[in-house]
Amino acid sequence: MDFTELLKTDAHQDGPLFEQVRVRMIEAVRAGALPAGTRLPTVRELAGQLGMAVNTVARAYRELEAGGIVETRGRFGTFVASRDPADATMTVAAGAFAAAARAVGLGKADALRYLEAAFDTL
Repeated sequence: MDFTELLKTDAHQDGPLFEQVRVRMIEAVRAGALPAGTRLPTVRELAGQLGMAVNTVARAYRELEAGGIVETRGRFGTFVASRDPADATMTVAAGAFAAAARAVGLGKADALRYLEAAFDTL
């Protein structure tokens, strides 16, 4: 699989290249372009495809593994994780938010206003 288009980066964009690779990989996973269980190229292979330094891609892989997006299976390689860690985290956070809203007497519509406002201030 050619990752050149999937993980397209821009050297002139703000932010380090490893972060661009990390974000593009997460977007590809969430969009279904890289389904769970997909074997990713080695760090050297991907660095060659993207025209980047090996250390840049290695850092992106480390960050993705720390975030639970990918998993390394020893000498078998790196794979897209079977579950998106955001699912579990956001389910717990949504439950806590809904409980807090109910505790102060808010309905769904009013609670969502607070959530939207929080996103607008980030």
